[in-house]
Amino acid sequence: MSEKIVSWNVNGIRAAIKKGFHQSIDTMAADIICLQETKAQDDQILEALGEIPYHVYSNSAIKKGYSGTSILSKKEPISVSRGFGIDIHDQEGRILTLEYDNYYLTNVYVPNSKNDLSRLDYRKGWDADFRDYLKNLEKTKPVIVCGDFNVAHKDVDLARPKANYNKSAGFTQTEIDGMDNFVGAGLIDSFRHLYPDTVDAYTWWSYRGGARERNVGWRIDYFLLSESMLPQLAAAEIHPSYMESDHCPVSITLQ
Repeated sequence: MSEKIVSWNVNGIRAAIKKGFHQSIDTMAADIICLQETKAQDDQILEALGEIPYHVYSNSAIKKGYSGTSILSKKEPISVSRGFGIDIHDQEGRILTLEYDNYYLTNVYVPNSKNDLSRLDYRKGWDADFRDYLKNLEKTKPVIVCGDFNVAHKDVDLARPKANYNKSAGFTQTEIDGMDNFVGAGLIDSFRHLYPDTVDAYTWWSYRGGARERNVGWRIDYFLLSESMLPQLAAAEIHPSYMESDHCPVSITLQ
């Protein structure tokens, strides 16, 4: 039996719903859908989603209308945890972990370093603490972590690497090192594992300058897997035709 898991930064769940989100999740026919940047409180997410064939779990930021993660799951998990137990990091609703029989699924919205890179030092510490959190989970069972990591890992993962390197949030060496550390800890980038040489495969586009129409984008949304799960990885896909957000959904299929 196969299992399809989708990850999508919706840039506001209520805005996405107005643009056709419900129809899209019907079309996707996923078993689990992980959402980032919901920009709503838990009760507002439930109200906005209404009657859907999923159990809904959320981790909302203390600040209203900001950040937030949610998971829609057809099967009930064994356990649900919000945040990762470090108070400075757990104010913004960025981590939501569901435990299933054979793996942990962590949905993450990694902090943006900001245009002026004023949050880059904080981001560096966040990445290190998050890596430790995932490796601790992995001591119990394999991990799937998905979401908006706010970094393009390699030159191939953005349209204009030279113009952005060490100048733009999401492609500084500090952020690249953070992703190197996730991969170096044994978490496999599912898309690059299957498609090491694929170019022009992006998941986020600026709203400015017709970037999406010209496919001047960045791949900053990922599924990382414990190495022991690779034999189950049947597909890793990017779905650019879904237009409800400045990000498009990404997915994996497990067999």
